[in-house]
Amino acid sequence: MLLERIRSWLTVEGVAFREVHHEPTRTSEDSARARGEDLRVGGKALVIKVDAVFRLFVLSAERKLDSTAVKQRFAARKTRFATPEELAELTGLAPGSVPPFGQPILPFPLFVDPSIFENERIAFNAGSLTDSIVMAVDDYRRLAGAEVFRFSV
Repeated sequence: MLLERIRSWLTVEGVAFREVHHEPTRTSEDSARARGEDLRVGGKALVIKVDAVFRLFVLSAERKLDSTAVKQRFAARKTRFATPEELAELTGLAPGSVPPFGQPILPFPLFVDPSIFENERIAFNAGSLTDSIVMAVDDYRRLAGAEVFRFSV
């Protein structure tokens, strides 16, 4: 189970984190309420196909994706969200349950919007719609090893 892999990885890396088990949440707003965190603390993880390559983008849950910025960064002609079927095939996950990590957790290049680093914590669904993790954003930055550029509005 992905939650166990994330939990083990964070523990091995010496990261303090809080787990929250909650009712199934389908939206960022519902997840924030269930966790008792501000919406902006949520890390919204989006699998997006940029031309022919799937990539993982993480932004504050209170912000929206700026697809023009993504197209410009990759000199891409086309972007689109992974379909639920593609997401299931690539990750075994349902929409809304994707954690904000590339390797070694998910097989995607990882890109993070600076809006994530405006908070002390990041909260995210950890491989299911009923399990969340809250951790220090400094630990997230260190572990994620993501390329950072602005792609939110």
